[in-house]
Amino acid sequence: MIIDGKKTAAELREKLKKKVADLKSKHNAVPGLTVILVGEDTPSKIYVKNKEKSAIEVGINSEVIRYPADLEEKVLLEKIKELNNNNKVSGILVQLPLPKHIDKRKVIENIDPGKDVDGFHPMNVGNLSSGHDSSIPCTPLGCSLLLKKVEKNLSGKHAVVIGRSNLNGKPMTQLLLKENCTVTITHSKTKDLKAECLRADIIIAAVGMPKLVRGDWVKKGAIVIDVGINKTDSGLVGDVDFDSVSKVAKAITPVPGGVGPMTIACLLNNTVECFEKAHTE
Repeated sequence: MIIDGKKTAAELREKLKKKVADLKSKHNAVPGLTVILVGEDTPSKIYVKNKEKSAIEVGINSEVIRYPADLEEKVLLEKIKELNNNNKVSGILVQLPLPKHIDKRKVIENIDPGKDVDGFHPMNVGNLSSGHDSSIPCTPLGCSLLLKKVEKNLSGKHAVVIGRSNLNGKPMTQLLLKENCTVTITHSKTKDLKAECLRADIIIAAVGMPKLVRGDWVKKGAIVIDVGINKTDSGLVGDVDFDSVSKVAKAITPVPGGVGPMTIACLLNNTVECFEKAHTE
């Protein structure tokens, strides 16, 4: 089974479109997403453009604020403070990476946790780790939804997460624990990664190494979610060798067309949820 991220993302957007219409009818207002882009990073510009297009598609008010790469940090922090106090803004996202002279941690910590649609604020990170309500980082949330397309009940499954980043590996682990999985986190210092993977019912590969996970690393019937996007001479490939792994796995996400489309759909989902929370408090 190939897990179709494009189809699942389209289904989620359709649900959000209906929900936004209902919220507009109920509150005479719609969720608003403001994205801040600093500099001229090409992948970031493409990603932000796609976010804006998808937000408009589901009825979310979308604003993109663009700054030059030499922007002073204090100007960015002042803008975030202004957006925190703007009732029409439900979600704030500062596109990463930022120029080196801007402190990423300080920027993230200055975003209102209730408007942190990326789920990176320490309060949201802590709430997720503690099992409390929080904004969940978009990529692991997307992975979780794709897993549920294959297996609704993940309880008791052994999951191996390759990669321990704050963006995906750590929050993904928390989501899997919430589903009562037994989770092993692996990384560059793990001894015999192949052996760890062979024990897994679920593999989440998010380490940025082209075709790292091969067919002889995966036991028959495992579910494999490939988060990696690597540029190679032969085009975009994931962290999983799709051709060999697809022969043994029960289900696998392709690259492209797997996890990628879900990330933006989940960003829109987080924006709508932030709006709903703000209007029920």
